[in-house]
Amino acid sequence: MRLETIEAALVDPSVWSDQAKSTALMREQKDVQRILGMYESLVTQYEELEMLCEMALEEEDDSMEAEFVEGLATLDKTLKKARLEALLSGEYDKQNAILSIHAGSGGLDANDWAEMLYRMYLRWGERRGFKVEILDYLKDDTAGLKSATIRYSGPNAYGFLKSEKGVHRIVRISPFDSSGRRHTSFAAIDVIPELDDEEAIDINPVDLRIDTFRSGGAGGQHVNTTDSAVRIVHLPTGVVVQCQNERSQIKNRATAMKMLMAKLIVLKEQEHKEKIEDIQGDFSQISWGSQIRSYVFHPYQLVKDHRTGAENGQLQNVMDGDIDLFIDAYLIGEKSDDTDEI
Repeated sequence: MRLETIEAALVDPSVWSDQAKSTALMREQKDVQRILGMYESLVTQYEELEMLCEMALEEEDDSMEAEFVEGLATLDKTLKKARLEALLSGEYDKQNAILSIHAGSGGLDANDWAEMLYRMYLRWGERRGFKVEILDYLKDDTAGLKSATIRYSGPNAYGFLKSEKGVHRIVRISPFDSSGRRHTSFAAIDVIPELDDEEAIDINPVDLRIDTFRSGGAGGQHVNTTDSAVRIVHLPTGVVVQCQNERSQIKNRATAMKMLMAKLIVLKEQEHKEKIEDIQGDFSQISWGSQIRSYVFHPYQLVKDHRTGAENGQLQNVMDGDIDLFIDAYLIGEKSDDTDEI
């Protein structure tokens, strides 16, 4: 049993001399215990329902029906959660996630849209019980934001949020247009896993340009205003990362380096995937385009995911962080695609 193997390893004094290894083992131990707890909860709920059903039949007591229906609904909810977690089998699915928002084309509307998405993703993280930290926030001088970066700490954060990567489109009556015309704006979402220390890759210092600057923007209590913000540019690829949430320049630099490493690994995997698709030719999937989702505020209200077809007409609920419908549909579709390829 994996839990027994982990616990045996943690007893070994030599493991504790390697901080990265011991931290990874403790994280895995907690994850396995959580999964076992979910399984035990399923078994317990099922056995209690079975017992309740037998009692109701023996005593011919209809008053137990309401309790049985309620218990069945709880069991169904737990089972759905367990099924979704079973879909998270990717290499980095269990890792923390770093989500970045970038305003696209559309001027003030695009900046405002980026801030609306920023709020939506903060609310989603709070609803799901993740620890949410604002790593970077670049406010636009007039309205909204130009870019922002959020870290989600907790089990399977990347596995859930990876579905959000892509271009998000909004259609609405612009609050910045005195003529009341309908506008279409875009914002791009990028999601990367936060890597463990032992997964770090070697980066030649010569390939980096590191700038420090004074942080700014409407980060409130979450973003400091000391001259400690760090921006790192990987010159060979042009990848840029920055962090400004800590007062320590050293800590901001360490966080930015982890973000850079994760982006470079994701970039390498993407290049490998594109090579495979080139070999496959016409058989490659082209349905998962960059514009993944549309949020229509006018002339009707609807949020639609163009990859899965999932829809939700409760627009305000979605903007308040209720996006699990789209995440779940993506995970189910992704697993179906993987099965088809086998």
